[in-house]
Formats: sequence, structure tokens, C-alpha cells
Amino acid sequence: MKNKKYYIERVAALVAAILLLQSLYFKFSAHPDSIKLFTQLGAEPVGRIGLGIVELVTGLLLIFRKTSHFGALIGIGLMIGAIFSHITIIGINYNNDGGTLFALACIVLICCITVLIVKDVKLPFLSKR
Repeated sequence: MKNKKYYIERVAALVAAILLLQSLYFKFSAHPDSIKLFTQLGAEPVGRIGLGIVELVTGLLLIFRKTSHFGALIGIGLMIGAIFSHITIIGINYNNDGGTLFALACIVLICCITVLIVKDVKLPFLSKR
């Protein structure tokens, strides 16, 4: 039987992947809410489509255990950017969603951090030389 760390990592990685991948419909279908958001950020349409592609790759990396730490690293960067954008430009309660987009970004960030911690990933650029 696998140990607890395995299951914690898998659940965290899959939750983050599902949340990232479910948002792709809105980005790639040019949903009006997505267009409005990226227009407000000054990144429509290149930012919307570009971020969609990066989120697709990130979600796929998170699904597979051998690459989940790479997906987690990219996911952390993406979610820090998303959270920063919510705080500084678009607001926490974007389009009267009750803070749902912001909360989802926080959940993905926490899940990605959990993947790195549980897998005990050593990051050379953060360790002492």
C-alpha cells in the first residue's frame, strides 16, 4: 500500500490540474467574461490565449506524478500573477462573482505548494550553494 504522502500529493496535484483545466473552456471559447477580464488587464487576446496554453501544459504536467513538480512550479508562478492581478487591477470580487475566481487561484496556489512540499523537491535556485 502506498504511503500517505503519495495520496496527499496526488489529490493536491489533481485538484490543481482540474481547476486549471476547467477554466480553459472560457479562455479558448472567447467567453465574454474572459474577454472582459483580459481586456481590463490589457492582455486581450494574446494574453488570454497564451495563458490558456500555459495553463493547459501546467495542468497536464500536474496530472502525471513524474512531472507534477514541474507543473506545480509553473502553477505557483501563474497563481501568484493571478492573485496579484486580482489585488491590484481587477479586484477580489470580479464581475460580482463573490470572490470565486480569487478563491480558486488561492486554492490552486496552495495545492501547488503542497505538491512541492510533499514531494520534497529541492530547488537549486532556492538552496544555499
